[in-house]
Amino acid sequence: MAVSSADLKAFLLATPFFGGLSDAGLDLLISMLVERRFDAGATVVAEGEPGRSMFIVHSGQLVVSKRADAGRVIRMADLGPGDFFGEMTLIEMQNRSATVVAESPTVLYELTAQKLYTCYKTDIHAYVMVIQNINRELCRRLRRADDRIAKLQMPHASQ
Repeated sequence: MAVSSADLKAFLLATPFFGGLSDAGLDLLISMLVERRFDAGATVVAEGEPGRSMFIVHSGQLVVSKRADAGRVIRMADLGPGDFFGEMTLIEMQNRSATVVAESPTVLYELTAQKLYTCYKTDIHAYVMVIQNINRELCRRLRRADDRIAKLQMPHASQ
């Protein structure tokens, strides 16, 4: 089901994904979103599965995790309203890089690769803004990962 409302529009405009879009571009993208609801404990996406869509979190809390050696699960990030995930599959067309599970009842808005391509064909300016917003978020995530790696490499004070 396509979504549209003044409240949803205001919410989305305040998220990093939709920043800088014109009204027409925002309206176009909103018309392409599909609302998805998940109960607490539901797996939204699973690491390794094919993926051709991304999600914007409207409400709820989610956990991003990755499998490690010997089947261990490592909690990578927490997501809440305004966050988005799944964008990597739209850019690199690879399988899902992590598992995302709803920790509470969750409402997401899904944007498929096919709809993003339609945006490209319909409103190139909106498409460029979305891709730029995705790139900015990926850069922020890479910087955080770099910081974590650097902290792991620091010599401990007791050594």
